[in-house]
Amino acid sequence: MPFGIGPLELAIVLVIILVIFGPKRLPGAGRALGQGMREFKESITGKDRGDEPEDRGELTAASRAPNAERPSHAVGRDD
Repeated sequence: MPFGIGPLELAIVLVIILVIFGPKRLPGAGRALGQGMREFKESITGKDRGDEPEDRGELTAASRAPNAERPSHAVGRDD
């Protein structure tokens, strides 16, 4: 176990946490702890949720040349 914590010590800590938060608020506390850890990790690594591949695809589609939407046979023709 990490930090020299054995199974007995881990069980005692979990029981104390259950007594403090109660069974109704324990899932919300775990969720909040997970979100906080995720945000902390993202701030350390410099990653943002906007760096996902779907967002990059939208950016490249928006940065196309204006002629990219016109058919190839119509490029350069002024009818």
